Amino acid sequence: MSGLHKIYNTRGGGQTHALSDINFTAKKGEFISIVGPSGCGKTTLLNILAGLISKTEGSASVSGHEVSKPLPEIGMVFQAPTLLPWRTILENVMVPVEVQKLDKKKHLEKAKELLTLAGLEGFEDKYPNELSGGMQQRAGICRALVHSPSVLLMDEPFGALDAMTREYMNLELLRIWKESNQTIALVTHSITEAVFLSDRVIVMSPRPGRIAEIITIDLPRPRTLDMMNSDAAGVFVKKIRHYFNAANVIE
Repeated sequence: MSGLHKIYNTRGGGQTHALSDINFTAKKGEFISIVGPSGCGKTTLLNILAGLISKTEGSASVSGHEVSKPLPEIGMVFQAPTLLPWRTILENVMVPVEVQKLDKKKHLEKAKELLTLAGLEGFEDKYPNELSGGMQQRAGICRALVHSPSVLLMDEPFGALDAMTREYMNLELLRIWKESNQTIALVTHSITEAVFLSDRVIVMSPRPGRIAEIITIDLPRPRTLDMMNSDAAGVFVKKIRHYFNAANVIE
């Protein structure tokens, strides 16, 4: 992204400047988290990268392709799993394959492999209402990965989960990321989660959203839950919290 701006026109004829002069580059296979106060444009930034909304100024590209519409190189995981209730879990995972008119036989095997990797083997023929929230979200991640995108965008995918399930999903995400070698950009309100998962954390300012700092998380991998509350992780959590005056602005 280079010189990215996003301005919304309001119903009253005014304007809301959501993003201002966003500049950053993610390396292949990197895990990046984006944190910032509510309303700072985190989801807007992700939606521009996904090609779901247009930018006002600047450039946004993925794998060398300028983003002006949804691209096959990009997978998206939303806050809710958004699974189709009338389709089985396997059929839900196959939706991008059908939409993009890809080889069904080839991708059916990929879908089954992903479900096994996500701990959902044996649930392929179940319907969404037969799975827990965490299992549904894992199925949503599989759906986003089935067409092998180079970039996975995640918009607060674990926000609705209880604390224990969320920690488990953090570990599952790291495991899937390691196996798939995707580049991940995750929006989260949890500073601790961002530090635990990421190679770098992008800290955004209040609206209009700007990049206040990009912090490299120098913690060893693989990561364990014990690291989440370690002194080493605490150093990075404290550094990020420094940008927010009010307690619990993000987390």
